[in-house]
Amino acid sequence: MTHPDFDPQLAPLLAPLAGYVPLKMTLEQLEHFRRLSDVTREALIGDAQVDCVDHTIPGYRGDDIVVSVISRKGHAVAGPAVYHIHGGGMVMGTRFAGARPLVDWALRHDAVCVSVEYRRAPEHPAPTLVEDCYAGLEWMAANATRLRFNPHQLVIFGGSGGGGLAAGTTLLARDRQGPRLLGQLLQCPMLDDRNETASAHRYDGVGVWDRTSNRTAWRAVLGDRLGGPEVSPYSAPARAPDLSRLPPTFIDVGGAETFRDEAVTYASRILAAGGECELHVWGGAFHGFYDIAPQSALAQACIAARDSWLARMFARDTTHPVTG
Repeated sequence: MTHPDFDPQLAPLLAPLAGYVPLKMTLEQLEHFRRLSDVTREALIGDAQVDCVDHTIPGYRGDDIVVSVISRKGHAVAGPAVYHIHGGGMVMGTRFAGARPLVDWALRHDAVCVSVEYRRAPEHPAPTLVEDCYAGLEWMAANATRLRFNPHQLVIFGGSGGGGLAAGTTLLARDRQGPRLLGQLLQCPMLDDRNETASAHRYDGVGVWDRTSNRTAWRAVLGDRLGGPEVSPYSAPARAPDLSRLPPTFIDVGGAETFRDEAVTYASRILAAGGECELHVWGGAFHGFYDIAPQSALAQACIAARDSWLARMFARDTTHPVTG
């Protein structure tokens, strides 16, 4: 699990993580890692002064899914909002995984935050995952008045597999003339099922999420379509032929992880299409370093950059909403 590319503060953490992070994961190991990735509502909220309310809503093809709405206690002013899609390679995790920033943003910005319990692969292959996520976004936007937020201040946020689904949901919103998004915040996003970049090959068998685990997850999502010409860009956003007319975007990624090159390429293509994109490549960082080692210097810089971008988005003039 060690590798000369890793930052000196982060490298010593990898050996103790053996068996706790999905490295060279197969489907036979999936239930083990699902148990490890489970986060309870109580662990997420703790004693934070926020409310967390569940709603059952129609997902893909009308089937029930659940969303949780997190807001500061006593929230009353219609301000900013965040729609969250959890990570876990599209095969693990729950709506509370990776959701601690939602609690922080509810307190700091008085933001209304919604996290969606989309159905995971392999039990629910594509397009169910991204369609569930889009259904949740539509529900949130349609209920802006009820939830007390400004629909022109809505940012979508996801990390890892959730980052890929957030990117796909943003493409759906653009192409279906759906909810307008103020921005999309994608952390170390999982974008490309083809898994053939230089970084995918370099970080196979090392780090936290490697090329083998990535292929296992994409196979669960896409089945026999994996790597072929029939893969939808909404499920694998790197396949999208057109990245124009997207909302302002923030992308970051570890410099020593599988997703590095596909994230950089996606950011570059947004810029080439005339869009706005802020890109950070954190040298020496493995996948998910900001959650695994939040007190490290790299993680602190990453979190500060992410939160600064979000604050600048929320401060924008929303009388002229961004086309998404």
